[in-house]
Amino acid sequence: MEQSVDRASLGAFLRARREALQPEDVGLRRGSRRRTRGLRREEVAELCDMSADYVARLERGDGPQPSQQMAAAIARGLRLTPDERDHLFLLCGHRTPHRQLRGEHVSPGLMRMVDRLQDTPAQVMGPLGETLLQTPPAVALLGEQTRYTGEARSAPYRWFTDPTAREFPESTSMPPRALQRLC
Repeated sequence: MEQSVDRASLGAFLRARREALQPEDVGLRRGSRRRTRGLRREEVAELCDMSADYVARLERGDGPQPSQQMAAAIARGLRLTPDERDHLFLLCGHRTPHRQLRGEHVSPGLMRMVDRLQDTPAQVMGPLGETLLQTPPAVALLGEQTRYTGEARSAPYRWFTDPTAREFPESTSMPPRALQRLC
């Protein structure tokens, strides 16, 4: 059974986590005229794939109850540890995700490392071959691999069951010879 959201505690938690992160921690450049301690709301919104207005409303405590998907996006965007993620879910009025599903969780340290590789094709794979995280050059080279659901999330499963998985992605602008040299 879902519980009600603790808006005041949620807002305080989100503000504290936003202020604790520095732009360098998430792969952003620090501007010379930075007055904000930690990340700006707009930067958090971009990392979480939501609007800056929504982030501001959550921090003020007058926003709606975040869905489980939104809470997961906030946890990824703010680079929360599994314990911090559980706390966020509880503040949002949701049950914490089961621990055995944590194989899909990308640790904050690994996310910081991938954030620094934004000009290099890199992706983080789960234990069953599912793509958990990709850099923009990896998306350009291999196509968007994080969009799959169910069994299709596994790259080996797609390789054997979907003939299009063995083709080059259409979004690739490089000719096949250039791709072969990269591999």
